[in-house]
Amino acid sequence: MITISTFLLLLALMSAILLRRRPFGQRTLIIGTTPLARRLVAEIAARCKGSCVLAGVVAEADGPVHPTFNELLVGPLAGLGAIVQAVRPHRIVLALADRRGRLPMRELLEARFQGVEVEDGVGVYERLTGKIAIEALTPDRLISAPGFRKCSLDLAFGHTLSLVVSAAALVALAPLFVLIALAIKLDCPGPVFFVHNRVGLGGRRLKLLKFRTMHPVERAPSEWARDNDYRITRVGGWLRRYHIDELPQLINIVRGDMNLVGPRPHPVRNFELFMEKIPYYSLRSVVRPGLTGWAQVRQGYANGLDEETEKMRYDLYYIKHMSAWLDLKILIRTVHIVLSGRGLRAAAPVATGSAGRDLYAAPSNV
Repeated sequence: MITISTFLLLLALMSAILLRRRPFGQRTLIIGTTPLARRLVAEIAARCKGSCVLAGVVAEADGPVHPTFNELLVGPLAGLGAIVQAVRPHRIVLALADRRGRLPMRELLEARFQGVEVEDGVGVYERLTGKIAIEALTPDRLISAPGFRKCSLDLAFGHTLSLVVSAAALVALAPLFVLIALAIKLDCPGPVFFVHNRVGLGGRRLKLLKFRTMHPVERAPSEWARDNDYRITRVGGWLRRYHIDELPQLINIVRGDMNLVGPRPHPVRNFELFMEKIPYYSLRSVVRPGLTGWAQVRQGYANGLDEETEKMRYDLYYIKHMSAWLDLKILIRTVHIVLSGRGLRAAAPVATGSAGRDLYAAPSNV
């Protein structure tokens, strides 16, 4: 009896492992040559490491396509039935820009009845990368997507937990705060803290607190971190390496401005630019910003609009999937990165870059 039970348990575990690997451990056929399709091709090639086969890409129509697809094209959409019979995929991923009236439903249904799984490209990309393809995200898809509607009780619980943990941490770290303040004062004239205007919950302004890590100047050259590296003090370099400069934001959490985990609050000066250039940017403000976040542990510094857009993909993923479990995962990764002293930029490499910390350097009032 015990032997049979052990065998069944091992069989269940093996099945669970195989099922978890299954989505990209089989032959995948992508329909479409859109930017989303290009991203899917790149991500599957980078992440599967030989554990899957990209069966090919089906073009929307005859004609020139992006060079990415030159060696992958297996035919036009009009010939999907014959293509499926020829390449025999286990999974079909839909990555068309506009599906209305364009999908060969009969061929897709036949493939589905033959055991081929048919999936939406946006969902596949999200599952592969831990971020959302905002360029392919339409308003109707966003409205109907599960996960974006948050329970008020869950949000209140998360915020209460942040308040309790932050208050306890402030009491425990009070002696360290005093030592850091003395070190900053002895190293470089100027204030111990700097206050930066950021955008918080509901678009409201908040005064973000940090330990000062830079020499004060009349006017900071820009909000991008790389433009301010020359101003970092000796003590500031050490504080930044271990991210200790962020600890005063525990005060922001106790004030109710922030949570422990959430999208990082952006400077007010960049708000209008990001609203204009980054799709769905306003959605970042539907939750409280965080001391750390999914984008920080997965990507990190942003030194341009393209990198900021990439971080938005991670922020939207967090907002959609936010939960106590995801918050715990982010906190564990953050602690590991901080204790290693490597900096978030050096941790957890992903397809678009390396992980990083808060991207903005101190403004002129530091």
